Amino acid sequence: MTVPRNSAGKLMQAVFKPDTMKFRGELYDCVFVSFYDDETGESFTTTESDAVWFNQLTNQYREKHGIPYVDEIIALRERYGISATKMAQILGFGTNQYRLYEEGEVPSESNGKTIRSVMNPMAFMEFVKASRNQLSDKEFAKISAKVEEVIAGSESLNDEQWAIKRLFRTGRGKMNGFAPQSALRLKNLLLYVLETMGDSFQTKMNKVLFYIDFLSYRERGIAISGLAYQAIAFGPVPLRWDRVFSGFDEIMPQTERVKEQEGTLLTAKAKADMRLFSAEEVALIDTVCEKLKGMSSGKVSELSHQEPAWQNHFEKPELIPFEEAFSLKLF
Repeated sequence: MTVPRNSAGKLMQAVFKPDTMKFRGELYDCVFVSFYDDETGESFTTTESDAVWFNQLTNQYREKHGIPYVDEIIALRERYGISATKMAQILGFGTNQYRLYEEGEVPSESNGKTIRSVMNPMAFMEFVKASRNQLSDKEFAKISAKVEEVIAGSESLNDEQWAIKRLFRTGRGKMNGFAPQSALRLKNLLLYVLETMGDSFQTKMNKVLFYIDFLSYRERGIAISGLAYQAIAFGPVPLRWDRVFSGFDEIMPQTERVKEQEGTLLTAKAKADMRLFSAEEVALIDTVCEKLKGMSSGKVSELSHQEPAWQNHFEKPELIPFEEAFSLKLF
């Protein structure tokens, strides 16, 4: 998130204020982001800061009402290989409606649940058949063939769902920063961090992931890895962190002794494929890796103990709420 400058060229102060806001008649807690000019005493928002609180607000609405997130809406259409206009036609939406949903407009509850239902390719095939008279013979044949292909490949989709259940304890929602949950994304995130920072101990990697996710939530209103976090003696760590690091053949854990203590060193055995991540996400990951790259595991743990996210939730049974992103001290 770019911090604006005042008329004298001085960076303004970012202000994070807990607030309760209304969306479609319902109240949701979020953190309102603004910038304070200490010379004029005025406060301002930017397009980026407005997006942060808007994402917090609308993602809570999506979670409550079972409405798919933007990335899911885009991925669904791409899986079936059709245009946004054609998708809207098949689902019975307005001509431009599906495109607007891909651009961030929040679907109505009924349209949202329709979109979620056709994530099942067999259900989508029924919509395609019901639209038979609205499609040309060529369109119907092409779309039907693609959906049949997706149905035939549903075994791989089931494998991904199994991997998600194994790696992620919580579902997608407020407790994981509303981040997409994908074993493939998580694997390539880990590989990229190891490529950027070099071989790293688990203790350090835990903190790197924490800072990536919480910085992303502060800057964008959404996390990256899909993981949820808890505060333990050694600092903030992902839930099921042991499964996270042992779940991929491309990441080699090996026991190393450092100063008469044993630790698990992680080594990448493959190159990361970052096509699953936006340029904005990669830039945030780079920011964290560059800052922590030369630090020891002990130093990074020490810094994480200074974070309110750890201090406020250590030895407590709850997960670390992502609202703590707005109290980050290191970034």
